[in-house]
Amino acid sequence: MLYFSRWKTVLIWTVVLAGLILSLPNAFTQSQLDSLPDWLPKKQLALGLDLEGGSRMRLQVDKEHLPDTDATVAVLTRRLSELGYANPHVVTERNGRVLIEVPGLYDSQLLKDILSLTGELSFRMVDSSVPVQQAIDGTPPEGDEVVYSFDDPPVAYLVKKEPLVTNENFVDAQAGIDTATQQPVITFHLDSVGADRFSKATKAGIGQSFAIVLDNQVLSAPVIQEAIPGNTGQIAGNFDLSGASNLALVMRAGSLPASVTVIEERTVGTDLGAASVSYGKIAALVGAALVILFMLLTYGLLGVIASIALVVNVILILAVLTLFGAPLTLAGVAGIVLTIGMAVDSNVLIYERIREDRRAGFSVIQAIDSGFARALATIVDANVTTLIAALVLFTLGSGPVHGFALTVTIGIVTTLFTTFTLTRLLVSVWVQRSKPKEVPGALLKLVPYNTKIAFMKLRSLTLGFSALSSIAAIALFLIIGMNFGIDFKGGTMVEMQSSEGAIDLDDVYSRLDELNIGDVKIERFKSDDRALITVGSQGEGEDAEQTVGVKIRGEFQDEYNLPRVDVIGPSVSSELSQAGILAVGLCLVLIFAYVWFRFEWHFALGAILATIHDVLLLLLMFIVFKMEFNLWSIAALLAIVGYSLNDTVVIYDRVRENLRKYGSNVSLSSILDASINQTLSRTILTSLATFLALIVLYLYGGDDVRSFALTIGVGIIVATYSSIFVAGPLLMLFGLKGRDVMDEQHPAPITDESRI
Repeated sequence: MLYFSRWKTVLIWTVVLAGLILSLPNAFTQSQLDSLPDWLPKKQLALGLDLEGGSRMRLQVDKEHLPDTDATVAVLTRRLSELGYANPHVVTERNGRVLIEVPGLYDSQLLKDILSLTGELSFRMVDSSVPVQQAIDGTPPEGDEVVYSFDDPPVAYLVKKEPLVTNENFVDAQAGIDTATQQPVITFHLDSVGADRFSKATKAGIGQSFAIVLDNQVLSAPVIQEAIPGNTGQIAGNFDLSGASNLALVMRAGSLPASVTVIEERTVGTDLGAASVSYGKIAALVGAALVILFMLLTYGLLGVIASIALVVNVILILAVLTLFGAPLTLAGVAGIVLTIGMAVDSNVLIYERIREDRRAGFSVIQAIDSGFARALATIVDANVTTLIAALVLFTLGSGPVHGFALTVTIGIVTTLFTTFTLTRLLVSVWVQRSKPKEVPGALLKLVPYNTKIAFMKLRSLTLGFSALSSIAAIALFLIIGMNFGIDFKGGTMVEMQSSEGAIDLDDVYSRLDELNIGDVKIERFKSDDRALITVGSQGEGEDAEQTVGVKIRGEFQDEYNLPRVDVIGPSVSSELSQAGILAVGLCLVLIFAYVWFRFEWHFALGAILATIHDVLLLLLMFIVFKMEFNLWSIAALLAIVGYSLNDTVVIYDRVRENLRKYGSNVSLSSILDASINQTLSRTILTSLATFLALIVLYLYGGDDVRSFALTIGVGIIVATYSSIFVAGPLLMLFGLKGRDVMDEQHPAPITDESRI
């Protein structure tokens, strides 16, 4: 395991160097990169909207016009281009969904207005031969229809169905101010066909009116004073300059082939995004520093090697994200910080094996070689279970969940690479050059190597406690339920900030009450000058949810900064909740199948039941403390599913090893106690290293990240407890026998030398 051929050594350092080169541009500013030669790599990390600021909207194309989705996307892209976004992120999703992400957005409400407007504009002659009320009460003349204006109250017009000109005839449109009336107008240009039809109609219809109809509503109905020759004209209507500009933009970009509805909006101000970047950097750097310090104190020189591998690990994660242009989100930063904490687990497993074999009488070189070899299967099993959870999360997740799963998935792959290539190579170089006589010692020893705790004597008590806790969680879930956030029940959340001191919550509540938007919750947020408004679902469809956001913006945007606005419609919230349940269920099924494949059914069932126990206890925490359950919570739950299985698999792997070694000559309870004691040092050290990273996340992350870190922190405690006091006793409960997993080795009693 310690021999490396020349080509392997060159390949390892080539990968490390490539990662360093690809990630290095992220250490420079854009102006510094511009001054460098063009042949150098200059591509930087793409930042997600929560770090860069911007808006992410999901639109639903009218179900009856799903075949027109590709054409609708083209028009939406042209409109975004007209707004000044040359390379917007527009993705077509299943069932007529369109995802649009616009970084650095300055007006999300304007974006919604522009994108959701169908934009069917036409000029139609007004039919004055029949009173409009007569047409309303009876049947309109053939070829006519009644159309109402945008006014409040609306005015009815009897117009011809056949238009004079339509969107297809407009070649340009610009908003401006009429010099005579000082009112906003739109100056338009028609193509030759439209100009000819419009000229003939106005010449024949002097003294009559024609209606300017937008999305089946009348903007205005001017009287034709004289024939309008040429291809240029003006539209005056009931709109301000901003409205005129929006309409002109829509006229230039064209109408949508199918109507669309905004079903989800998540907007983050650029200032909030910049603050998140700053906090994310602090969290990553401080978290890495604490973990490195911990490894140095715990493993000495081997800790130095592990720290070098950890730094390279992070560099490789950043390099992969940079290479493929995958955006780094705040949840992605949380994933990197968590990976930093969990990545040391592989080194801990190897180093503890090395120490164990050295105490068993192996030479230093033999102990190091066998330590890497014997830890291989355990590390692969532990990381595969975590990888399954991350891949399920990546496939079914959305928003922050997706970003978290992406970095964790990449982190698992880079961790396996650095552990079994770079770490092993560095250890090999150290052994060859230093020819050590002893395994490096440690300044900090947290767990004695010869613990003999009788864990199985407590199994009746611990299994009883776990069973009652799990039943209580299920009962409280059915009786009280969860405090679901708007991700899963729909609604609106708006963060507001005052630049003139503390926010008067009573005044805010009073003004919100006048908006008649239903159930409203207002609370202080981080400081007295910030508040969080949460509005429950309107229960009246997608448009009703979007109207709430419009009303709140209209009421407060002139006085307060609104750095974050989330609006989740009922269809999206329903899908998110279903996807969350499916993700947890599918994750457990896949991991059950993998553990059964690698072990026996006793181990698979024990691991899954222990993990379900962990999930139930975390849900119990959410219920008792009324913590909001959102997408971040799903990410935390599945992270703990992976962590819990990781912890349990490490112990089960040692149980299987001891069963094969000692067989039926030793009681199962003794084997379980020995296995847990032998891996106790690894369990505690890994948990502490991960805790150090989580503490930094909790201190420097935003509110969502803080809740995420708290959930995982509690989950680690629960997972550590269950892997020792639940997973082990379950094997006895299922009647596992030594002969089920014995090999042909001669049985022998467990001795003190076999313990860590």
